[in-house]
Amino acid sequence: MDAVGKGHRAAIMLTPMTQPDRENAETLSFESAAVHVGNVHMGSRMGTAVRTPIVMANSYELPYDAPSLDWHAPDQFLYQRNTGVNQNGLEKRLAALEGAEECVVFSTGVAAMYAVFFTTLRSGDHCVCTNIGYNALRRILENLLPEKYGIETTFVDTSDLDAVRAAIRPNTKLVHCEVLANPVNRVADIEALAEIAHKAGAVFSVDSTYTPPGWFRPLEHGADLVQHSLTKYINGHGDAMGGAVLGRHELIEPVRIDAQVDMGAALSPFNAWLITRGTVTLPLRLKHIAESTQQVAEFLEAHPKIAHVAFPGLPSHPQHELAARQLDAGFGGTIAFCLNGTQETQNEFVSKLRLITSAVSLGHDESLIVHLSLEDAHAVEFPEIFKTNGILRLSLGLENPNDLIADLAAALTNVG
Repeated sequence: MDAVGKGHRAAIMLTPMTQPDRENAETLSFESAAVHVGNVHMGSRMGTAVRTPIVMANSYELPYDAPSLDWHAPDQFLYQRNTGVNQNGLEKRLAALEGAEECVVFSTGVAAMYAVFFTTLRSGDHCVCTNIGYNALRRILENLLPEKYGIETTFVDTSDLDAVRAAIRPNTKLVHCEVLANPVNRVADIEALAEIAHKAGAVFSVDSTYTPPGWFRPLEHGADLVQHSLTKYINGHGDAMGGAVLGRHELIEPVRIDAQVDMGAALSPFNAWLITRGTVTLPLRLKHIAESTQQVAEFLEAHPKIAHVAFPGLPSHPQHELAARQLDAGFGGTIAFCLNGTQETQNEFVSKLRLITSAVSLGHDESLIVHLSLEDAHAVEFPEIFKTNGILRLSLGLENPNDLIADLAAALTNVG
């Protein structure tokens, strides 16, 4: 039984008669926490709802001594920008699943990403960041922050620990990476990077969107802050957008007040409700997706028309052993690959697919594939095979893997 927080697994196994309590996350397994934590049974004259309803109010009734309230307080139900019933419940659930002291949710994953940089960096500071990652990451750190605030960033291959050490400066205040670099699936050694960052006196933040709790918990490996695009695996249904930052109270409090309350990047009640619904099935979805992705990756690697497959579950991946040691239950749900040929070959292949949808994003219930642009700033860092042929990112969904393989096989047969 997989426990929620670090250290609880042994406690539960040693006391099998411990009675689970939905009001106490410490007594719940990961699967049970995904169902119960943060859920509020709310009553009305019609009865008591067993699931928190959508509370669409943008304001909450004030107490008698309203003038004495802290109008910026994020822990009082005053105004939707500060917090709301649905957002608050989602934050509690995510904190339990991630093993974090606190969580703050945002309107998008990019808002969560920007919140980390906005609250940890000041004018004149320096950041060390992965040189391959989500597109918005590069634009924020390479363009917006230097131009507006004089914050400099050194982009490095975060799988090269010597390169990370060499990039550290006296004014380095933040080290940032992705567990699996989007889109090429390069693996970062989180414990080693945490040691480097902390030795330099820097905050270590990790984007774990590719590896949600159930696959990996960066805080247990030394990360100070973890961020997620909730739009992806945690929501899991392709119908809501959101972001989250998790960590210790002293780091989360300024993220919440400065970025959520004062910058106004609040998550809507409806999206919070949708994402909370998605978390219920997260453990089941991750298990199925991990198994399917492994099967599909092995099929692609064995196919003669495929030039290259980047998936950490394959022994051919250069960081396969690190991924096997670091990840908890599977190697993720995305595959980067390309066919022998040109970018036009990749376009033709995608056009032949009938079950897999050509669309951006990942972690949905349906499998998605996207032929990525080589014009993006971080594309110059891609492996040469991708820069030559093109790069496809396949995100596996909940379909039967045999159906997905059949779709891929037919499309490959009809290309060229």
